[in-house]
Amino acid sequence: MGLRELIPEDLKNALRNKNTFELSVLRMLQAALINKEIDKRKEALTDEDVISVIGTEIKKRRDAAREFEKVNRPDAADQEKAEIEILMKYMPQQMSEDEIRDAVIKAVEDTQAESMQDIGKVMKVLMPQVKGKADGSIVNKIVKEALEGGE
Repeated sequence: MGLRELIPEDLKNALRNKNTFELSVLRMLQAALINKEIDKRKEALTDEDVISVIGTEIKKRRDAAREFEKVNRPDAADQEKAEIEILMKYMPQQMSEDEIRDAVIKAVEDTQAESMQDIGKVMKVLMPQVKGKADGSIVNKIVKEALEGGE
């Protein structure tokens, strides 16, 4: 069973179990997936497409949680973080920082990047390898460190 079929099943289970919080998160995700299908004009979504949509939704919630923390609203930030926990169940195993560093070093070597001007080349090679498996902001930070450090 692919991710596209798993999410409606989990939505039904949340409804049966009267888990209203999980139900609302899964309904939101279901709506985002339907919007993506409409954008793709009736093409079936692949697991990679579903992971991309989930990743976008997680990023929205991380940004919202940060903003809520800035304005001293820990209750709202905690709710965003709880939604992230539910969404993370559908993401592939996340890479550790060491794994990301190894991938960055290999990408820098493969592209023969030497300075920050080469960040685009490195990211172009690296992002397909880490998409859905690592937070883009962490990847970006590590790439910048590698290029500034001259690794």
